[in-house]
Amino acid sequence: VQLQASGGGLVQAGGSLRLSCAASGRSFSVYDMGWFRQAPGKEREFVASIRWSGISTYYADSVKGRFTISRDNPKKTLYLQMDSLKPEDTAVYSCAAGADSSRFAREYGIDYWGKGTLVTVSS
Repeated sequence: VQLQASGGGLVQAGGSLRLSCAASGRSFSVYDMGWFRQAPGKEREFVASIRWSGISTYYADSVKGRFTISRDNPKKTLYLQMDSLKPEDTAVYSCAAGADSSRFAREYGIDYWGKGTLVTVSS
């Protein structure tokens, strides 16, 4: 599976952005998917994940209630709706695919990583 994130940009604090992750190659619908981010000078961290069926989702505490992960299997696309953005959300956001999204928070079970997209939130 090849993954490519897009939709990043510059936004003011309190604003919104919607990221997309387009997949190609093997069947997208069999994989659990996730979003991760890496801020300048910091380690990569888990943001959110979703089961292959879209039924179950998981979020980092820092984004819970502000971000929403979703997927469109026929379109082979993963989304991250980001609302009420804060300057501390500034990072490069990447998508990933694997077998068990309940383990993504520890970066376990990830088979594929995609190229990221930069999100900058100004104060």
